Amino acid sequence: MSDLLETAIRAARAGGDVLLPYWRNLPQGSVEEKQQNDYVTRADRESEEAILATIRARYPDDSFLGEEGGVREGRAGARTWIVDPLDGTSNFVSGFPFWCVSIAAQESGELVAAVIWDPLRGELYSAARGEGAYRNGARLSVTPRAGLAGAFMATGFPFRYRHRIDAYLALFRAVFLEARAIRRAGSAALDLACVAAGVFDGFFEFHLSPWDIAAGALLIREAGGEVTDFDGGNRFLERGNVVAGSAAVAEGLRRAARGIVTEDSI
Repeated sequence: MSDLLETAIRAARAGGDVLLPYWRNLPQGSVEEKQQNDYVTRADRESEEAILATIRARYPDDSFLGEEGGVREGRAGARTWIVDPLDGTSNFVSGFPFWCVSIAAQESGELVAAVIWDPLRGELYSAARGEGAYRNGARLSVTPRAGLAGAFMATGFPFRYRHRIDAYLALFRAVFLEARAIRRAGSAALDLACVAAGVFDGFFEFHLSPWDIAAGALLIREAGGEVTDFDGGNRFLERGNVVAGSAAVAEGLRRAARGIVTEDSI
């Protein structure tokens, strides 16, 4: 295991150690609404600071992109760490047990290391470029599903972009009519980890943020899957529109989207 991945694991566990005492125990007044239905808590912020401190202790010159702290510039040319200190904040606030810590390292535009830590289940998902994806040390592989027909899918609702709801519902309908089932659990990072682990056959969503996607994208690719935008390109970190799964399921999702959405229309 590379030192980069070891650092990501230590940082994710440090974030999780901050979150667990707050689980179903948030103090009164510690939850804020950043915008309608989009929450941040004291736990999010303290987790991000613990993650940053752990990474900076080993890599003090690196840059940092976090959901709560935004961009913190390091030395020019250094790697960037893309961090969601608590993915699934609404779940966390409501006591619904589906949330995680997500960390990815990016160098020269390429994702090179990723960790998703699920403290409640004790499940650690990890990947390094070219070295495979793992859950608690066991190698992962996406499902062999040969297409969208009969697929077990995951998605998320574009709650920050409600003006796109008609396009989303049209796509949801198209996928629903082919898939076996669709789940919406409320943590995109953990959904993507479950695609890499072969739990879900695929995933789609609009307008996510880089910290929602980055770690899960590398996990899926290292597990033999595919992650693209709706046009089949590589702009998902930039645009936030994600299609993921086995190559056949991802193609099935893009086919279902044709005539409904394109990258230029959403």
